[in-house]
Amino acid sequence: MSEEYKIKLLNDLMEDKEDEHLEFKEARDTYDFKELVRYCVALANECGGKFVLGVTNKRPRKVVGTKAFINTNKLKQQLIDIVHLRIDVDEICHPDGRVLLIDIPSRPLGMPLEYEGAYWMRVGESLRAMTPDQLKKIFDEAEPDFSAEICGNAVFDDLNAEAINKLKELWAKKSGKPAILNLSNPQVLRDLELVVDDKVTYAALVLLGTRQSLGKHLAQSEIVFEYRSSDETGPAQDRKEYREGFLLFYNSLWNTINLRNDKQHYQDGLFVWDIPTFNERVIREALLNAVSHRDYRLQGSVFVRQFSRRIEIVSPGGFPSGINEHNILWKQSPRNRRIAEVFAKCALVERAGQGMNLMFEECIKESKAKPDFRGSDEYQVSLMFDGNVKDPAFLKFIEKVGQEKQISFSTEDLLLIDSVHAENKVPEDFKHRLSTLLENGIIERVGKGKFILSKHFYKFLGKKGVYTRKKGLDKETNKTLLLKHIKDNAKEGTRLQELLQVLPNHSISQVQSLLRELRNEEKVFCKGKTRGGLWYPLDGFIA
Repeated sequence: MSEEYKIKLLNDLMEDKEDEHLEFKEARDTYDFKELVRYCVALANECGGKFVLGVTNKRPRKVVGTKAFINTNKLKQQLIDIVHLRIDVDEICHPDGRVLLIDIPSRPLGMPLEYEGAYWMRVGESLRAMTPDQLKKIFDEAEPDFSAEICGNAVFDDLNAEAINKLKELWAKKSGKPAILNLSNPQVLRDLELVVDDKVTYAALVLLGTRQSLGKHLAQSEIVFEYRSSDETGPAQDRKEYREGFLLFYNSLWNTINLRNDKQHYQDGLFVWDIPTFNERVIREALLNAVSHRDYRLQGSVFVRQFSRRIEIVSPGGFPSGINEHNILWKQSPRNRRIAEVFAKCALVERAGQGMNLMFEECIKESKAKPDFRGSDEYQVSLMFDGNVKDPAFLKFIEKVGQEKQISFSTEDLLLIDSVHAENKVPEDFKHRLSTLLENGIIERVGKGKFILSKHFYKFLGKKGVYTRKKGLDKETNKTLLLKHIKDNAKEGTRLQELLQVLPNHSISQVQSLLRELRNEEKVFCKGKTRGGLWYPLDGFIA
């Protein structure tokens, strides 16, 4: 991370409101290490945050510099050793003084952190020990694994031999151990912990059960598919009920969806290229998520509803504790861990715990809307995929830049690029990726916290004029506007507040930076040292 980017990140943080995720301390000379540890624990218990030394607490904040913890590598190691989290410590060489930025990740799911006999949390400006009800809420986040439990009345004959053979093939291929194919069925099931002490788990029934056994022991594990040509109520045009081991119908369900998976055609010069409305990897991953995350204690079925340009997958049970639509990309908590582990060992999921990332990445790469969880509540998780391609040119741009730059975009990169493309505010969690995208010329900064896709993108579109409009005025033009206003008001002088009105899209620090340049160029000067000071042109000042 470059020093320039660190300073920009610090300036953005200084404008933010202090809350349970952000704390500022002046600490001009020193700071108590134990107090720092308590704040790190408190911020981690509140799902993570940033602790800044060398900056005043109240807004408008200013950098005062700190001499605390000169050896940042030693500090980082001490914090990691005590808190047992990957805490990052950055030293920022700000023009007004040295600043320490300490980045604290969230505690593990279901595990509050303790230091000196207390589970710390922030309350206003101070630290307090968590109350018993708050602790219980955290401890309850870790739900028991239903899929690993024994189904008391189930027997080995309740499992389908064809499904077990399919399981062996997948596991042998993923592990690179063909000898697995020669193992007995009971041995394979024991090795995968689908059978424990010769007793059948619910995971075994979900993945391998016969239709009859599921009807008897776990009827709610079925998946119901419906195709509807419109949103009108009434019977579906097509309906199938899959009530047997998931490995027996997994491919069949996708094939059913793919029957009505039309392609969207786009012209690119002399070539025509096609984008399927429903991405196979995305839909398969969503189905795997539904099976491994739904609540089997509830009687409802998983519903897959396909329309001409969208698919909805609705699973019984809300999000697992500690998970919501805002943090689902960064936190994994499979409700049915035994099922998820089998999927990973059989390569049904590409990367264990990364299925949601894959869904978001593929949707953005195809210029489609991101997966939509807005229909979810405490009783169900509703996941909707919009198959419409919004901007084919954006899709080609992402592909072209990736090839030219020889870079692979992370999930955070793609989400950030998508936010910039949609002209939305850059999410706080992705700001640490800005420097990489700026350095690679994929996005450009146009103001405080504002970015646009690069000139390269608009040139690719053949819309260089749109780029000029979005980019706005350059620095020299902005300086000219400030200088003109100062000259027009040479007699009475100009206050900073007026100059902010001249450049409304600029922050105070950005306007002050332009004024400093004008002063260094001996074009203006200021009488007074505070924000109440008056600015005058050097060539038109009247004493």
